Amino acid sequence: MAEAIIGGLLAGNVCRPELLWATDPVPARCDRLKSQFAVRVGSDNRQAVAWADVVILAVKPQALPHVLEETGSELHRVLVISIAAGITIQSIMTQAPGAQRVIRAMPNMPALVREGMTALAWTNALSEQDKEIGRAVFQAVGRVIPIEERLMDAVTGLSGSGPAYVFQAIEALADGGVKMGLPRQTAEVLAAQTVLGAAKMVLESGDHPAKLKDRVASPGGTTIAGLHRLEEGRFRATLMGAVEAATKRSQELAR
Repeated sequence: MAEAIIGGLLAGNVCRPELLWATDPVPARCDRLKSQFAVRVGSDNRQAVAWADVVILAVKPQALPHVLEETGSELHRVLVISIAAGITIQSIMTQAPGAQRVIRAMPNMPALVREGMTALAWTNALSEQDKEIGRAVFQAVGRVIPIEERLMDAVTGLSGSGPAYVFQAIEALADGGVKMGLPRQTAEVLAAQTVLGAAKMVLESGDHPAKLKDRVASPGGTTIAGLHRLEEGRFRATLMGAVEAATKRSQELAR
């Protein structure tokens, strides 16, 4: 995810390479980041934070306590953006006393192709400029929506885990095409582009998905026959259940 953010910031001309400093404990990863993006790299988190105005904590949740312990004394003067899943703003502020300007972000995997969906929550201490910086970082890799932090687990269950549900739906659609005689590669392109196009129609038309569905399903036609089979398989209830299960698991992990 860190590489996706760096790539988006540079491709979108949000900042120049010399304004980015990426740290990683693995030298080979640092070498790859420097070669790919021409940014400053290193392994000293404290030094990088002391240099920065904005710090993005793009680490696994289990690694965050160590990073906060290492850099906490410098975080009081910077805008902190965390993408560590399940870690609350209050937890960061407790582990790094003095850190007040904190944004919690939940991006998702399509950020890798700059079509991500990121939810942002922030503290009351943030200025409008801080909020705009947070939005700009993630708008470089997709869409951004602000939410109340208490809803972050639901975001995790929907857009965080959601790409996996969609990948499975694309796979199943392609399998259906193969079953009906289409070549595998053709079926996968048809399925993926169909999902992409349908999603774009929802976002750009502003119409309710049900209204768009009704425009495709003509009386007595092929689409309504397919929709009937989906209803028999409890398609909608199954997707709702997946979001619920993932949300509850996110809540468990946060505890």
